[in-house]
Amino acid sequence: MQRVGFRLQLNTDTLDEYVRRHAEVWPDMLEALRSTGWTNYSLFLDREDGALFGYFETPDLDAARAGMAKLDVNTRWQAEMAPFFQQLAGKKPDEGFTQLESVFYLA
Repeated sequence: MQRVGFRLQLNTDTLDEYVRRHAEVWPDMLEALRSTGWTNYSLFLDREDGALFGYFETPDLDAARAGMAKLDVNTRWQAEMAPFFQQLAGKKPDEGFTQLESVFYLA
């Protein structure tokens, strides 16, 4: 199982709406994540500066990303989420995150 930590930068003027949207993630988006191998998925927000840290586990990151890329629900979700983020350089949020290096793990 791969453990994946990542970060993204949110626009600070949209934090409340971003949080609200994640309290109401579409059921078909949740099922898409599960069916493509995204598990133990969490997001953590620093409201002071808009830094977003995410963590999930997956058997195969490349396969999980490829699986989501094929799904219409993901295309729609990413399009709706893109305006919340800074520095995506033309990528969708699920393509534009910075993957973090794992330096410690206590099993």
